[in-house]
Amino acid sequence: MHSIALQAKVSQPNIVFIMADDLGWTDLGVTGSDFYETPNIDRLASQGMLFTNAYAAAANSAPSRACFMTGMYTPRHGVFTVNPPDRGDKTKRKLIPIPNNEDVCADFVTMAEALQSNGYQCGHVGKWHLGDDKDGTGPLSQGFVFNIAGERAGTPYAYFYPYCNPKKKKCHLGLDEGTPGEYLTDRLTSEAIGFMNEHKEQPFFLYLAHHAVHTPLRAPQQMIEKYEKKAKGRYHSNPVYAAMIESLDQNVGRVCRAVDSLGIADNTIIVFYSDNGGSEPVTDNFPLREGKGSPYEGGTRVPLIIKWPRKIEPGTISDVPVSGVDFYPTFVEIAGGKPVAELDGDDIFSLLGRQAYERDLFWHFPAYLESYKKSGKDWRATPYSSIRSGDWKLIYYYEDKSVELFNLKDDLSETHDLSRSQSVKRKELYGKLMDWIKHTKAPVPMELNPYYLGNK
Repeated sequence: MHSIALQAKVSQPNIVFIMADDLGWTDLGVTGSDFYETPNIDRLASQGMLFTNAYAAAANSAPSRACFMTGMYTPRHGVFTVNPPDRGDKTKRKLIPIPNNEDVCADFVTMAEALQSNGYQCGHVGKWHLGDDKDGTGPLSQGFVFNIAGERAGTPYAYFYPYCNPKKKKCHLGLDEGTPGEYLTDRLTSEAIGFMNEHKEQPFFLYLAHHAVHTPLRAPQQMIEKYEKKAKGRYHSNPVYAAMIESLDQNVGRVCRAVDSLGIADNTIIVFYSDNGGSEPVTDNFPLREGKGSPYEGGTRVPLIIKWPRKIEPGTISDVPVSGVDFYPTFVEIAGGKPVAELDGDDIFSLLGRQAYERDLFWHFPAYLESYKKSGKDWRATPYSSIRSGDWKLIYYYEDKSVELFNLKDDLSETHDLSRSQSVKRKELYGKLMDWIKHTKAPVPMELNPYYLGNK
């Protein structure tokens, strides 16, 4: 593994990055589901490397994607949440949240811009969620030469053609023509394959960001009926969600077959990843605690598979912790270039080549995220920062300045808070986290909310 990056500079490989939306860590057959069916993604894992300790750099979509595209943690780009930071009942927020950027500022040199400067043609298909081209913050403004459906929208307007919201006031960009009944996941894949076909003679970066499996839950009826007849799994049982996953899997298979048929398989990296953890009202992330949006493992631990012929041994598994901020430096290194900005991530393959190497991972969320109505809680997340260091994880909560400490090796479900019994480790991780907050100039919520009923 030591020489991967050096070998890559001889021939710039194509990079196909497939991003699923809200797909949980155990939502694949290869990661343990006994209800959802993912033979194509499982096959991809058998042809490449499956990462068991892969993370999103944020627990919800927009900040996770901003970290991915900039190679920076949330304090640097200022995208912290998917909604206005004061959304929700203001009487239940103890602190005034930090202002939130909805878009990635055009001043940042994105991953696509860095790859473009190294001779890559970059195509974006699907969910962007980081701005809009008409405002100078969409894909065509951030290094991509091709964009289908990429705009500010975080939720699909519709999963079936025509791809518009009910009042047809908003429609997905570039999908005006289509066939009645056509499914969004199928269509986005077709557009992605078209881009690969057009650019197969030159190095390209394809970012295929599916809306699946984000709500609203919609899938072809025939697939839904299949799972309605199937016996429920131990933790998974939703037939519509299962059908959406099967469709996603089928289209991953289509992309892989297209790479083969175009004759570029030997020089193409294929990556499969999810932007954050599974949405717990829809799926079950067991053994992980909670889901999308939360500071626990269910919010940030995600599936990751990388296939790279002749560079990665098929069927391998890595337990090295990696994060969404790592893809930018990894891809630029593979392209033979050097990052033009200070990045927070590391080249993934350099981490694999040094098994004893450990570095810390961080998360920062100075806002509030509403809970799902049926949960009985006010918030999925209150303002927090967290660190993973080796097998240990510490979460710091700003409302009451409390901490939780977990040993993930012994307690993957984060059920045993060791902050009192492991005071030395707590102090060590807390110190590292505070140093990181200071180093990144992370804005922290400190001002009390005058409308908070808990003050009365």
